[in-house]
Amino acid sequence: MTALKFAAYAPAGAGRQSVDWPAALPIQEARGRVPRPYRRSDFDVTDTVQVSSPPAVREAVLDLYSRSWPGAPLATLTRALADFERLFTGQEPGYLGVDTVYHDLQHSQDVVLAMARLMAGYELQPDGPRLGAERALMGLVTALFHDSGYIRETGESAIPNGAVFTRNHVTRSARYLAKYLPGAGLGAWVPIATRIVHFTGYEMPLDLIRVDDARDRLVGHMLGTADMLAQMADRCYLEKCRDRLYAEFVLGDVAVSNGSGGTKVLYGSGLDLLRQTPKFISSTIDNRLGKSFNHAYRYLEPLYGGDNPYMNAIRKNVDYLQTLMRGSRWPMLRRNPPVFTVECNPMSGMRALMVEHLKEVWGAGPAPGGAG
Repeated sequence: MTALKFAAYAPAGAGRQSVDWPAALPIQEARGRVPRPYRRSDFDVTDTVQVSSPPAVREAVLDLYSRSWPGAPLATLTRALADFERLFTGQEPGYLGVDTVYHDLQHSQDVVLAMARLMAGYELQPDGPRLGAERALMGLVTALFHDSGYIRETGESAIPNGAVFTRNHVTRSARYLAKYLPGAGLGAWVPIATRIVHFTGYEMPLDLIRVDDARDRLVGHMLGTADMLAQMADRCYLEKCRDRLYAEFVLGDVAVSNGSGGTKVLYGSGLDLLRQTPKFISSTIDNRLGKSFNHAYRYLEPLYGGDNPYMNAIRKNVDYLQTLMRGSRWPMLRRNPPVFTVECNPMSGMRALMVEHLKEVWGAGPAPGGAG
């Protein structure tokens, strides 16, 4: 087993519920924390929750859940948060821990925090069907393990990295949830959780995800929304796309693939992926977050006095990327945020795997587009 390499942790009912905490402020800000002039790379969009820290995320998520559903038991959610940490840090028997550099521990924790905020904001609305504490719990647990399919089992140690599962990782995550939920006392939710987790991926057409209760589809929309918001609002999203997501796409045969029609290049390099990112973000906001998920991102607004810090951060990322593209000022994109995987040298290891895989695809010669 490789040594753990994680950043130091930060210190530490179906019916309608009443909520007595400030509606216009997210919980962490309501505690009087003073915002910094610059957002830290492993903190959430409000720069108040260290999303690389399991204790910090646990505190924030439990706080949101308990305030949104007063009196609801916290034991199952507390246990799920601990089980998530064990799985991703390689302490869960039968699993090797997370080794994907883009879909790392920080990303999943960022998603579950966004999910908790979306559901809390939804519950603050004056009308609409209430989710209920148990359905919300199912949504949070599904968010925690939505990328568990990237994690290799011990019998898959010959596979070089979890990014190999890029094309089918959501199906694998559904399989993990089907195993996990019964032991957590949520066995009745297996048919729902294993379907709505597909709102986070592209393996199943969204209109084929069948659920009987409209509230379950709503939770699925929030889950897919949380996943995309957490990624695109990340302070280092641009660097992570160029340096990490591209590498995962290479290993997952998404960037370059061989088939019956020959070699197909979707992304020739990390910079090529970045050049296509503005179009991807625009399409995602309009079609996926807007039309498909029914603008569920707006459920955040009751928490922030009508504002939406996630959408604001996404706009900043797009504006900065377009500025770089207009002047080809790529050297300005120089942040080097920490990676939260079980590998000791995750980036150097990932680059080596990427180069090796590209050589296999293209043969011994140089890969086109490799220079950006």
